[in-house]
Amino acid sequence: MFRWLFRNWRRTTPPEPNQPKSTQYAALPWRRTSDAAVEVLLITSRETRRWVIPKGWPMKTLGPGPSAAQEAFEEAGVSGAIAALPLGAYQYGKRLRNGRVRDVRVEVFALEVRKEAEDWREKGQRELRWVTPTQAAEMVDEPELKALLARFGG
Repeated sequence: MFRWLFRNWRRTTPPEPNQPKSTQYAALPWRRTSDAAVEVLLITSRETRRWVIPKGWPMKTLGPGPSAAQEAFEEAGVSGAIAALPLGAYQYGKRLRNGRVRDVRVEVFALEVRKEAEDWREKGQRELRWVTPTQAAEMVDEPELKALLARFGG
């Protein structure tokens, strides 16, 4: 009986209000057009189809920047030179499988795209779109990501 109560109590108890935020790493893929304008790559999330940038959880064998670059390749098929330091960060509420929402901090690394693959892990699961940073800022939902994109374009 005690074991059942404990397991079910943990599932129904909301998270602590001051829980530490989890951290993900994201890439902001960018390129220059033939007229030297900057474009950034947005992708849709698989579940909600919102416009986002490639991101994911830390990878044990990779540091923050390389983790972001790996996510960009898996989710969007792009690779190139990843910045050593993050451009900035934003926060969002990630809905977990159990229905709870977890506060996540996302550190964003610029990725100068040098190659676009013909095939990659999540091809066909997401839509990809190259747009100006200003257009990208209008397309994403997270206010801090909007600001980061607007600064990147300016």
